[in-house]
Amino acid sequence: MDKSKQPFRKFKRSFRRRLPPIGSGDQINYRNISLISRFISEKGKILSRRVNRLTLKQQRLITIAIKQARILSSLPFRNNEKQLDRAESIPRTISLRTKKK
Repeated sequence: MDKSKQPFRKFKRSFRRRLPPIGSGDQINYRNISLISRFISEKGKILSRRVNRLTLKQQRLITIAIKQARILSSLPFRNNEKQLDRAESIPRTISLRTKKK
């Protein structure tokens, strides 16, 4: 068949497959803090599956592990470092309710 007589075909883009962020040797467990902390945002929120590039099963296991680690105090519920720095830098004034004589 001639190229000119072929029906129009949509060009398929070839894309490079990204490697999954969790290797085959990594265990998804609440004790593996170095692995779990990669899937938490700066504010302490669990990142979505689309951002993490995980399978549905892996995302479920990560979510459960993060929640278990938070309950056992291995991970904080919130990351308050920035808020604490800002609160410390604001000078506190002496009581404004003192009466002037």
